Amino acid sequence: MHGDPSFDITNLDTLLARFGAPAPASLYKELDHVDENYRALIDASPFFAMATLGENGLDCSPRGDPKGFVRVLDEKTLILPERRGNNRVDSLRNLLVDPRISLLFLIPGVGETLRVAGRARLSADPALLDTMAMNGKPPTVAIIVTVERAFFQCSRAVVRADLWNPANQIARDTLPSTGTLISTTAARRKEHFDGVTYDQNLDERVRTTLY
Repeated sequence: MHGDPSFDITNLDTLLARFGAPAPASLYKELDHVDENYRALIDASPFFAMATLGENGLDCSPRGDPKGFVRVLDEKTLILPERRGNNRVDSLRNLLVDPRISLLFLIPGVGETLRVAGRARLSADPALLDTMAMNGKPPTVAIIVTVERAFFQCSRAVVRADLWNPANQIARDTLPSTGTLISTTAARRKEHFDGVTYDQNLDERVRTTLY
């Protein structure tokens, strides 16, 4: 069932009529900078999702490191290390076209998340990158974000998902393996990919190429 198109919502008035006015607290929490409380949330977060927009549309990708890896330079500036990855650089390509960026920070065990939006630029300044080295390896580039909006998101989504409940963890081997995912999509392109060997080497490859 795809939903009857006659019920599609196509204007703001119709949309707002279904939800009503936002509670005052949901408006009070928004700032145009990162204050000491929001900084505490960022400092405690080992993971965020980053949304960008470019010529090929939207992208949202994960970033993670030990907590505190996002540097709060001042109340209007965040510095994000761009670590080793798959070299698709989808997010970075987008930022060269459109500097707008949105971040969603998660903190293990905490229901509230933090949303930060602003504009970004990319830096290859070696002096800056060296200050963000891990295991002796600096990030490839740094993403410098000028903060325009910051506010926390209430815990309802995380509570509904029961996200941090260890009993809800899913065994990896109950889902298609990484090698299976790649070999299946490669086959649809009429290409061959050795997914079995890829899976056999995956854990060691990840361990030795984190930085």
